Amino acid sequence: MKIEVYSTPTCPYCTMAKDYFKEKGVEFTDYNVAVDQAKAQEMVQKSGQMGVPVIDLNGEIIVGFDKGRIDTLLK
Repeated sequence: MKIEVYSTPTCPYCTMAKDYFKEKGVEFTDYNVAVDQAKAQEMVQKSGQMGVPVIDLNGEIIVGFDKGRIDTLLK
């Protein structure tokens, strides 16, 4: 399972999403789009959104911290 989280350090929902994955023992890659312009552009291409977090869970794009959708996709 490949999980990528596009986030910023000041975003509370980003922190909640990353903490949720950690609680579940799920590995993920975190990209700080505040400093990484290439990843910020990639995030916009994937989601069509500038808002964070954007979560790419095995190719499924989740905008925001949607715990229900995350749980469904993790099963």
